[in-house]
Amino acid sequence: RWRLFSDLLYKHNFSEIIQRASKIFVSHSQITRLYSRFHSLDKGENGALSREDFQRIPELAINPLGDRIINAFFPEGEDQVNFRGFMRTLAHFRPVEDNEKNKDPSAGEPLNSRNNKLLFAFRLYDLDRDDKISRDELLQVLRMMVGVNISDEQLGSIADRTIQEADTNGDMCISFSEFIKVLEKVDVEQKMSIRFLH
Repeated sequence: RWRLFSDLLYKHNFSEIIQRASKIFVSHSQITRLYSRFHSLDKGENGALSREDFQRIPELAINPLGDRIINAFFPEGEDQVNFRGFMRTLAHFRPVEDNEKNKDPSAGEPLNSRNNKLLFAFRLYDLDRDDKISRDELLQVLRMMVGVNISDEQLGSIADRTIQEADTNGDMCISFSEFIKVLEKVDVEQKMSIRFLH
């Protein structure tokens, strides 16, 4: 464990990582454990993860949205993610602790806030990044989730109903504000939380 911590110090600007990490994760030990996980995934041992590194994670390999989740780790046009980017994306899945719910509002919204979790989920659907979910994008996600178990006609009907219920401005798409409204009674903070540091 100390070797990994010294590796973290050596390969990365530690003070910058601690400064950023303290906004995302609570303790040095959490950061060290997260770096240990990052290091174990880094098969190329080059201080960065590729898409192939993520595809070796069994939970992502079997998840119908696995490719979309993996893509969320990579900024547009990038094919590798460093430790900072890895940490930042995983922060969306951190559970919201009771002491975080009443944080100073001037400190900015944490990455694991309800709004940021919803934005992360919205972007999994918004493939063309035009800030709205079209019928075709919704159909693609539905196909990934149900496979061949439902006919195209049934999927189309589900997509049409979903858009009809969510679309309040009549543009036949789902905007982020409409997405938020549809999910207002869903416990997103719980459903989009993974305890990956215990």
